[in-house]
This record gives sequence, structure tokens and C-alpha cells, in this order.
Amino acid sequence: MRPYSLPRRWRYAAAGSLLALGAPAGLAVVRWLQRGRGMSVDVITADLPAFAYVAASTVVVFALFGFALGRQADELQRSLSVDALTGLFDRRAFLAELDREHERSRRYPHPVAVALLDVDGLKVINDRGGHGAGDAALRSIGDAIREGLRASDTGCRFGGDEFAVLAPESDEQAAAALAERIRARAERAQLPGGLPLTVSIGVACAAAGRPWTPDEILERADRALYEAKRTGRNRVVLDHLKEVSS
Repeated sequence: MRPYSLPRRWRYAAAGSLLALGAPAGLAVVRWLQRGRGMSVDVITADLPAFAYVAASTVVVFALFGFALGRQADELQRSLSVDALTGLFDRRAFLAELDREHERSRRYPHPVAVALLDVDGLKVINDRGGHGAGDAALRSIGDAIREGLRASDTGCRFGGDEFAVLAPESDEQAAAALAERIRARAERAQLPGGLPLTVSIGVACAAAGRPWTPDEILERADRALYEAKRTGRNRVVLDHLKEVSS
């Protein structure tokens, strides 16, 4: 789940609009002071169209400027948080989101699941198809994760040939189904030279109201991933070592 936060482009546009109101406000103050020097109310009233034009034009200009500046800031922030090869979030962004999810779950108890994925035999793929095939394998895993995720989920390249998924509001059944979707999509990927692609997935879940920590749930998912590797690969295993698919 991504925390709700209005994109910078809209926040900056709103801030620009507020700043722009300084121009018509200044004009109003000047006219009010001039009224005290003998300028009639009729003259001030006649300036209302000009006042409206100044207000509208400055708001539009400052809002557009803020929007453009905020969009650049949004894109810069995203580029700093995204793995260039797969287009998924990087490890640092994922861990930050896991920490935020931990805090949310303490305030509003709900089930949470974490899955760790590892590419089966990436070295063999590199040896047989070259590093281009290895990169294609990693991109295919990234695509499989994006296609399998819900809008509330977060996927990342955790490092090397390992990936991670955070799935809020997911019990064991939902998390296992999510992991199986990703596994099946990865297995259908077409690599150069027809090389096979499979992933092993370990899943850990925390029930609603059950205390957990980011380190603990990652460790449990890692244990399940190790079991998936040990028992044959290309499968999903829950952290209590119950095999879901193979």
C-alpha cells in the first residue's frame, strides 16, 4: 500500500495559487489607502474588473508554475526510489514502506503479508544466454510482479536476483494466491533462446492484531523462501512450511 499523499505537482500548484493572491491583495490595500486620500468609492468600484483580471491571471500563472515545478520534484523523487532495470521500487523505498505499514497496523489492526522471491538458476541463465538474458529474466520478474499486484500492494527489487512484495489486508489465503499469480506469470515469460524462467517464493503473514516487526516478518519470509529452494524450487511456501504449489 502506498501512503496517501497528494502529489507534489498539486501541492505546489495550490501553494502557487495562494502566493498569487498576494498581488490582488496588494492592489486592494493600495486602493483602500488611496480612498483615504480622497479617492471615491465609485472609482474603486470601477477598478473591480482590473482587480479580477489581476487575481485570475496571477493565480493561473503561479499555479501553472507550481504544477510544473512539483511535477519535476515528483519525477526526481520517483527516479531516486525506482530500480532502473525492473521499474519496481528499490530496497530502501520498500523498507520505508514496510516501516510505515508496521506503524499503520499498530493503529488499525489488519492482516499483513510479505513475500520474498528469488530467481531460480539466474547464473545458469547468464551462462547459457549471456547477461542480456539475465537482464531479460529480471525484467520479466518485474513485469510478473506488477501484473500480479493489487493497487494497495508494493513490489520491489530487493537486491540482485531477489524481489519482495508487501501486501496489506492479506491473510494467508490471499497472500498465497498473490504469490501463485506471480509465480505462474514468471513461468510463462519468454526469454531469449527459449530459456526457462521460474521463481521460488516464501510468504510470511501477520494476522490482524498480531504483533510483528519488519525484521521479524522479513526473516520469516526468508525462511519460507529457503524452504521453497530446498524442496525443489518453482513453488510458493508459507512461513509455516506448508507448500502451496509446485
